[in-house]
Amino acid sequence: MQDPRKAAEVIGRTAQLTVHPVTGATADKGSAKPEADGSRTLPDPDQPGNHLKLGPTALTGEGVKDAEAVLDQQSLNGWMVSLDFRKGAGDTWAKITADAACAPQGAPERRVVITLDNKIISAPGVDADVVCGTGITGGSTQISGDFGRAEARDLAALVKGGALPVPLNVVEQRTVGPTLGADAIEASTKAALIGIALTALFITVVYRLLGALAALALALYGLISYAALVALGATLTLPGLAGFVLAIGMAVDANVLVFERAREEYLGARSKDLAKPVKTGFAKAWSAVIDSNITTLLAAGLLFFFATGPVKGFGVTLCIGVLASMLTALVITRALADFAVARSFVRKRPGLTGIASTGRVRTWLSGRNPNLVRHRRRWLGGSALLVALAVAGILIRGLDFGVEFTGGRLVEYSTSRSVDADTARNAVADAGFPRAVVQESGDGDITVRTDKLTTDDEQQRVKAALEKSGGTVTVERDEQIGPSLGSELRQKALLALGIAVAAQLIYLSVRFRWTLAAAAVSAMVHDVLLVVGLFAWLGRPVDSVFLAALLTVIGYSVNDTVVVFDRVREARRRDPRGNLEKTANHAVVQTLPRTVNTGMGALFILTALAVLGGDSLADFSVALIAGVLVGIASTIFTAVPIAIALEHRNPPPPPAPGRHAAVGVDDGYTPLEARRKKDRGTGAVV
Repeated sequence: MQDPRKAAEVIGRTAQLTVHPVTGATADKGSAKPEADGSRTLPDPDQPGNHLKLGPTALTGEGVKDAEAVLDQQSLNGWMVSLDFRKGAGDTWAKITADAACAPQGAPERRVVITLDNKIISAPGVDADVVCGTGITGGSTQISGDFGRAEARDLAALVKGGALPVPLNVVEQRTVGPTLGADAIEASTKAALIGIALTALFITVVYRLLGALAALALALYGLISYAALVALGATLTLPGLAGFVLAIGMAVDANVLVFERAREEYLGARSKDLAKPVKTGFAKAWSAVIDSNITTLLAAGLLFFFATGPVKGFGVTLCIGVLASMLTALVITRALADFAVARSFVRKRPGLTGIASTGRVRTWLSGRNPNLVRHRRRWLGGSALLVALAVAGILIRGLDFGVEFTGGRLVEYSTSRSVDADTARNAVADAGFPRAVVQESGDGDITVRTDKLTTDDEQQRVKAALEKSGGTVTVERDEQIGPSLGSELRQKALLALGIAVAAQLIYLSVRFRWTLAAAAVSAMVHDVLLVVGLFAWLGRPVDSVFLAALLTVIGYSVNDTVVVFDRVREARRRDPRGNLEKTANHAVVQTLPRTVNTGMGALFILTALAVLGGDSLADFSVALIAGVLVGIASTIFTAVPIAIALEHRNPPPPPAPGRHAAVGVDDGYTPLEARRKKDRGTGAVV
């Protein structure tokens, strides 16, 4: 609805449903006021000018389990409304219809009346095939007639609404003006398309043919995700868009992981066969892709089950996006890559694939051979300083919580004449709200936020006050959150985040060691604090948009750390007694090209959203850009140093003697290559 007052009036009515037998018909209006037993006289909706005498109330809305508009499959005469009753109410319905079936055909007593708020909404007659004294049994019934689809749905909605035995209070109300909605949709769509196109172009330039195939798979990912959202009937909101963006990043990340692995295999192999490196690349990247995606699915699933409002929507779209990204990266991209490298034209020209040459980042790293872990105490000191600065911002500046978490009302007005914030503030104060927060929100729009603006009449009063200096004023956005819902959103969001972090810690402890899991979670908390501190210092609002961005940052942070720790795990399986610092530094250097390429792919999308997405996406994009950059740095300068410190204090038990010398045993620690090499003379696994 366009008018929130009308919507609140319709939804907020105390809709009480009652069911009555008909005792007769009369032309006299009688008394519409219910008697003590519920009997009354009401106008007949099917025969204007006639009135029906209703007997005592036989059923209330508490007995109605469900109401649904269904197509009449037997007679194909149109639509009807199917009612399901609760157990006791079904027996009562059978008794009402049993008595009505004993009346002659056409008699008023053969009808049963359903009223809503003392108004007849349906008065169907009992069919001739209903047995007198038996009635309609089975706990369900159908109301048929010359219903169209819309009429049947309206009647079903009225019955279901009237089945609520309690009054309704508005705890959340959101209105989006058509201009703001259209502009936001157009801007976000354009930004998303440009960002995805730039990302596809980037991975095509870096990985050539395989990158182009990955770009095709990325387009299929978008199609699959969109189809899933349409099939679910989901409404795509800004938090939902956040989940979509994160899943795009994960889809790009999975492809980059595979291609970097395939490049390493090709450059290190004696044979220049393309098929084997590609196959090995998918096999070796599998564990990192699975671990990073499962940790994200854990968080998304828990957010869906424990959170509410926009956080739940984020969980839904993120689950769909992660599953779609895994399908496209591990199935579609692989099928396309296997097909491509099997062509003779490609085999003769390995340079086309993008894995036959060393990338620029890897070439630079090979020339410099940096020891990034050597100064780990400095890195940890710097991280601690940044966290202290962020916490200081939270404590000193405080967080500007949005109405979602505090309750209140936020209204954005668009004026035909330019109005500065001071003039608008005075006008709002004159309207009776001197403590309201009044700000300019871009393009001359005025945003008013207060916890005192509770009714729609008061909102209209503010609008009238602004019209004196602003000319024609239209409402572009109107959000009202009751204090109880704000508290519920805040508590459930924190609960969901806490459970998600605990679940990720448990999973990573099982897949790695608890030391690495603790380091990964610590880096994630570090990233969250830095982004929250940044918004505190900037004075930006902490609302559902920011929360969606924060959840996305958590996903990126964990994924990045898991990729590095996967290399550490692989190296330690080959050499459990190897120097941990060298192993960790080698893992960081090995995965740095992947980190840079994945980060660039994500930044293309986020930058496009920040530049083209408008005011509604600006804070979201800034939070994500900061989170991606912080997440990349924290893996190297926070997670790895913490992991090394914890490993030194809690070293793993030494491997059992002869464990890695066993022949013919796949123990999960022996390198994949060694397990697959077979002695030609004996056939034994070496």
